[in-house]
Amino acid sequence: MMTSLDQLKQYTTVVADSGDFRLLEEYKPQDATTNPSLILKSVQKDDYRPLLEKTVQDHKGQPMGKIIDELIIAFGQEILKIIPGRVSTEVDARLSFDTAATIDKAHSLIEIYKGYGVDPKRVLIKIASTWEGIRAAEKLQSEGIDCNMTLLFSLPQAVACAEAKAKLISPFVGRIYDWYKKSAGADWDEARDGGANDPGVTSVKRIYSYYKKFGYPTEVMGASFRTVSQITELAGCDLLTISPDLLKKLSESDEPVTRKLDAQASTKESIERVSIDESAFRFQLNDEAMATEKLAEGIRQFAADALKLEKLILELQK
Repeated sequence: MMTSLDQLKQYTTVVADSGDFRLLEEYKPQDATTNPSLILKSVQKDDYRPLLEKTVQDHKGQPMGKIIDELIIAFGQEILKIIPGRVSTEVDARLSFDTAATIDKAHSLIEIYKGYGVDPKRVLIKIASTWEGIRAAEKLQSEGIDCNMTLLFSLPQAVACAEAKAKLISPFVGRIYDWYKKSAGADWDEARDGGANDPGVTSVKRIYSYYKKFGYPTEVMGASFRTVSQITELAGCDLLTISPDLLKKLSESDEPVTRKLDAQASTKESIERVSIDESAFRFQLNDEAMATEKLAEGIRQFAADALKLEKLILELQK
């Protein structure tokens, strides 16, 4: 019998959500995603310490930003040796509200990749789904640089990304689930509120249906999963990026996985088109407490982990 992971791959492109590239060969994902937290986690392991030390030594005396870029691209190159598809490389979260700086950083990352002989089409520049980040993505996409819009928690963000012609979005299932579960407290009932009714799952389904209904080519990649159920409830989504521990669970299971999302069926749904300009985006995002709080929290977390990574590098330079 096929494993649950193999069944899932029949309906959805499976992506590994990890900087731990040594694990990728086992699960054979098409693409891989990274972020500052995942890179920080990896470089603290003995297996990856030499890569960190070599990068710091090779770029000794260069600005910290350059060393960080070289490190995340070193991971990106190793990942691309294993996977057949694309790697997502994230712009510093501290630039999330600076359109021009985000564009400059994306250009820099692409040029470094090109310097190592990597085809830019195998790289997705990962940008936070703020209004400023979306505007940066719009410019980059017009130049042929593909973007993965991250820290996405709401339909207004998704609509703005699609209108900007972003290549891909990464709505965060697990973090939405976390917020609603914490908010409900003792009233949360996993049997009632999880599974197909999981708020993170229903958010992605809504975005997926909206895109298919109105013919947006932007790819939807569910991200940030907490449970196998959240993943299997989104079977049929364009892509799903999954952590190694959940990939392991899927590979060890033979529970049936059936298609839950269908592009053709979505085109027949009754969905109202959303009009998004800057003021509408900001108001609608502000009006949704979960999305506002999780976006801010995510930027703070990625920025904090970038600082921790810088501290590790400074210690090596002593």
